[in-house]
Amino acid sequence: MQVTVEEVGSLARKLKIIIPEEQVGREMDSAYRKLQSEVSLKGFRKGKVPRKILEKHYAPKVKEEVYSKLVQETYFDAVKEARLDPIVHPTISKETIDPEGRFLYEAEVDIRPIIEVQGYKGLTIEMPAVTVTEEEVDNTVELLRKQMAPLRTVDGRGIEKGDVIIIDYQGKENGVPMPQIKAENYSVDVGTGRNGKEFEEQLLGLKAGEKAEKVVEFPPNFASPILAGKRVEFAIFVRNIKERVLPPLDEEFAKDVGEGFNTLTDLKRHVRQEVEKKKKEAQEGDLTDKIMLKLLDTNGRFELPQRLVTFEINELIKNFESTLERQGHTLESAGINRTKLVEQYREVAEKRVRGDFILKDIANKEDIKLTDQEIKNGFKRIAAQYGMSVEEVKEHFKGRDNLLPFFSELFNEKVLSFLRANTIVTYLTALDKITSEQGESTGEGQ
Repeated sequence: MQVTVEEVGSLARKLKIIIPEEQVGREMDSAYRKLQSEVSLKGFRKGKVPRKILEKHYAPKVKEEVYSKLVQETYFDAVKEARLDPIVHPTISKETIDPEGRFLYEAEVDIRPIIEVQGYKGLTIEMPAVTVTEEEVDNTVELLRKQMAPLRTVDGRGIEKGDVIIIDYQGKENGVPMPQIKAENYSVDVGTGRNGKEFEEQLLGLKAGEKAEKVVEFPPNFASPILAGKRVEFAIFVRNIKERVLPPLDEEFAKDVGEGFNTLTDLKRHVRQEVEKKKKEAQEGDLTDKIMLKLLDTNGRFELPQRLVTFEINELIKNFESTLERQGHTLESAGINRTKLVEQYREVAEKRVRGDFILKDIANKEDIKLTDQEIKNGFKRIAAQYGMSVEEVKEHFKGRDNLLPFFSELFNEKVLSFLRANTIVTYLTALDKITSEQGESTGEGQ
């Protein structure tokens, strides 16, 4: 095998690979022998069809199979011989057999950028101290009351916040019905904002049996990309209005919430602990984000392999398409331009790729590796999360395409845990923040 390397970009290389005639001939002979044992042609017994006849009928198919096999069997050896460390899959092109019977092909790859991450230990970050107010506890208890409240049909009044209603609706844009914005017997918990604050506010005051035309202006950052930034005219029919019959806020209510709550004080104590736990979990994510932003700010100026960026963009789009699919839509039916989506995701994809390179460089410096036990714990965590057995999870991750992202996620989590442990975090109360801001405004500390 002959391998030559051409530099086609600072992080792009083109390998030109030549497979000798003898190896090509062996693979061709093997492919035709296999084909001969499988096919039957009129006038010939099975296994006795001459090769020239097979070539006449099956040459393109055999060539495709042999070419694919030769690439698979030689690509990694070619990369090793060229002393390259490619990332993501190569682009294979110009697969052909020359007049001498040799197989030639080209593989264009991206290589890893050389970076030197600095200042990742001893980062200083300020975070708000976790506090739980009485108002937060009361709001959470109130939510529990709503969840446990039976519903009662309302007559004689319009829709109010807190009602659960059933409606039909049809959205129109510039007078044209939007097939993806249509529903019958649709339930809305008014005031929660789950269907958009803008839409829910237009429902207030409507009565059961009433039809209405309402215009809603959705903000550009609206959760649904189908509606984001659009002015939509809604034809609405209110089928039913129900109100919640809230239970009294007393000891009996506390007991109904769950075992172990004998008094309202017990329930509120538990609620406070749960709110605090969730806030701390969210704070850990916020701390990770701040660490990565600092590292990107000080170490993020290096060229990126464009194939990897493209791969990351495609992964983001795939995830977005899966979300749309669960809602019964496609990019086309949602009126979303794929080219615009690519550009929209480019900045996010580039940040992810840069961050990944930074984490891997830190891991190399600190000799951070995944242990077998950490991988087992990762499988157990996913099993618990999705109600599966560990064996089912392992079966799901059996393929290389699923397993590599799983390992990468576990690996990055371990590096991020190392960074959090080596970051100096100052937790500020609201009073600390006010004092600090007053000091800055009066010039103290200068």
